[in-house]
Amino acid sequence: MRAALGIIEGFYGKPWSWAARAETVAFLAPHGYQFYIYAPKADSFLRERWQEDHPSEIAEHLRMFAARCRELGVRFGVGLSPFEVYRDFGRDARAALARKLAFLGDIGIDDLAVLFDDMKGDVPGLAETQVDIVHWIAERSSAKNLIVCPTYYSDDPILDRVFGQRPENYLEEFGARLDPGIDIFWTGEEVCSREFTTGHLARVCNLIGRKPVLWDNYPVNDGKRMSQYLHLRAFTGRPAAIADFISAHAVNPALQVVLSRMPALSLATSYASGDAYEYGRAFEAAATEVAGKRLGDLLRQDILLLQDTGLDRLDAAAARLRKRYSEFDHPAAREVLAWLDGEYRFEAVAPTS
Repeated sequence: MRAALGIIEGFYGKPWSWAARAETVAFLAPHGYQFYIYAPKADSFLRERWQEDHPSEIAEHLRMFAARCRELGVRFGVGLSPFEVYRDFGRDARAALARKLAFLGDIGIDDLAVLFDDMKGDVPGLAETQVDIVHWIAERSSAKNLIVCPTYYSDDPILDRVFGQRPENYLEEFGARLDPGIDIFWTGEEVCSREFTTGHLARVCNLIGRKPVLWDNYPVNDGKRMSQYLHLRAFTGRPAAIADFISAHAVNPALQVVLSRMPALSLATSYASGDAYEYGRAFEAAATEVAGKRLGDLLRQDILLLQDTGLDRLDAAAARLRKRYSEFDHPAAREVLAWLDGEYRFEAVAPTS
């Protein structure tokens, strides 16, 4: 059993470079990754400043990256977060949204993700208004595929604490009103789910009236707490059997672009192997393919320090790690060193999605 795999660059913090994005697509495409959705939280022209035009330099990079994805046979998409547009979807908002859709169409997107996450949700008629906006977008977008992230995209009660109590029957109404040809993102029982089960996903399918697109928040490591750790281990808790209950599986990667490829490879291995999957062997194989045998073995040896201990608790081990990884001229080693030097730290933000 296999699922359609892709990357959704949806994290907070410093976004990847354009070269790194292109290299990642080229690396993962042969392993079954079929789509890439550009949605970094740092691109304010897709979020708080969505009504403004993208600067010409960014627009050109987007066009070039879209073209590169097409060359590699990978669908290219963009995640648009029209901040709380459902509070006033009047003439000005419609005109700005139409301009943005025309711009994205000119770039040549295959997928458009309309993202209502990280917005206040305790407003009357939320599901109905959001669905009406999505249908308005669908009539005007040239994208071949449309995916929407509802404001409440998980069972996790943290969403209610941060964004207001979810309206009663919000998801059921959202799914019932939404065109069945439009996909819906879901992150699972938690914002950062430790596992996905067929039982849970079967319930979600019934709830929203379609198979969800998994927005998988591993190995993402943004935010004040998670940036303390390098998420390197192979995927667990994603049995191949869930492929029958999802329409696609999108991975939200870590801040470290090269190191993120290790878990990404293991997910492809998990689906390909089914019940024969072994996460330890999958990590060993992925680390070797990404970093080479010697550096890959070193990452395996240091996994307890890198993924479990936390940057602020390394103490004397930090100096030993810095010495070990300084011996390698490899981008994966340089990402470890940059992490040790605190280059990926940043202050607390809203829940990732």
